[in-house]
Amino acid sequence: MNWLIPFAVIVVVQATPSLKTRFDAFSDRLIHYVNEESGASWKAAWSARFNGVEHFKHHLGALTETPEQRKSRRPTVRHYVSDSDLPESFDARVQWPDCPSISEIRDQSKCGSCWAFGAVEAMSDRVCIHSNGRMKPHLSARDLLSCCEFCGLGCRGGYLSAAWDYWKSSGIVTGGSLEEQTGCVPYPFPKCAHQGSSGRLKPCPKQLYPTPTCERKCQVGYNKTYKEDKFYGASSYNVYEGEKEIMYEIMKNGPVEASFTVYEDFSVYKSGIYHHVTGEFLGGHAIRILGWGVENDVKYWLIANSWNEEWGENGYFRIRRGTDECGIESGVTTGMPLI
Repeated sequence: MNWLIPFAVIVVVQATPSLKTRFDAFSDRLIHYVNEESGASWKAAWSARFNGVEHFKHHLGALTETPEQRKSRRPTVRHYVSDSDLPESFDARVQWPDCPSISEIRDQSKCGSCWAFGAVEAMSDRVCIHSNGRMKPHLSARDLLSCCEFCGLGCRGGYLSAAWDYWKSSGIVTGGSLEEQTGCVPYPFPKCAHQGSSGRLKPCPKQLYPTPTCERKCQVGYNKTYKEDKFYGASSYNVYEGEKEIMYEIMKNGPVEASFTVYEDFSVYKSGIYHHVTGEFLGGHAIRILGWGVENDVKYWLIANSWNEEWGENGYFRIRRGTDECGIESGVTTGMPLI
C-alpha cells in the first residue's frame, strides 16, 4: 500500500483541480493498482455513478452496532453442522425458482437506505419460501425506511437488527419501484446510472435525497388498505459468526441480510471475488447473501447489491468466504416470517 503515500502528496500540491478531477485521477491509479499490481481475485473499473468519495458514501448506510449491543438486544441462532451437511455451492435462485424476489436486483438510488433494502429483500424471499410459493410479496423499502423511528437515520443510515425487529413488531407493506408503481407504498426515488450505462438511466443526483415522510396509507387505486397489506415477522435474530452456520441458515431458511466494512477500493469493483486490497475506510454497507461457491480454489459468498443491475456482475458481487472478509460474517441478521 506504499503507493498511496506519494499519491496523497500530489493531491495536496495540486489543489486547483476540481474534486471530481482529483477523484477521477485517484480512481485511475486505484484501478491500475488493483488490475495490474495487486494480484487481486477481482477486477476494477471506473463507475459513472460515483463522482467522489463523499458521493460514493451516500450509497452506504449500515450503521454499526458493537458485538455487545447485537447480543444484548436479540437472540443469536447457532447451527451445529459438519462439512458433509453442506454442498460446495448453493444458489437460492436455483433452489427456489418459484420465488421471483430472490432474483430481483433493486436500486436504492441516492439514499443511504441499503439497510432497509437488504432487509425487505430477504424478508420478501423468506415469505415466499416458507409459504411454499403461495405468497410472493415485494415488501416496501420506503415503508421501512420512513416509518421505523428506532431504525436509525433514514437515508443517512440505519441498523439492520432494528429493521428486522420492526418487521416483527409493526409489519411492513408491499411496494415496488418508482418506475413500476406497484404495491401499497412504492419507492419514491428513481434508479440511476452506473458504469457501462446503456443510457437508459439518468445520472444519480449530486445531493442525498431526504428521508421520505411516513405515510401509513396505500397509494390511490391499490386494492387493499394499509393495515390489510401488512406482512409480519415471527422472529428476529442474529446468526452466529461462523461460515458454516451462515451457510446452513441460508440453505435451510433462505437469503439473509449482512453488513460489511467498505473501503475505497470497493468503489471501483467490477467483477470477480472481492477482497480488500487498499484504500481508506468509508463506512458500512448492507446487502443480501444468496449463496456461496468456489472459483479457482477461492471460496466466495454470492451477494445481491442494491445499486441496480448495471453495477458489478449484473447487480451482484462476490466476496471471499471463510475469512470474515471486511466483517461480512460478523453482522448477519435475519428472521422468520409469520405465515
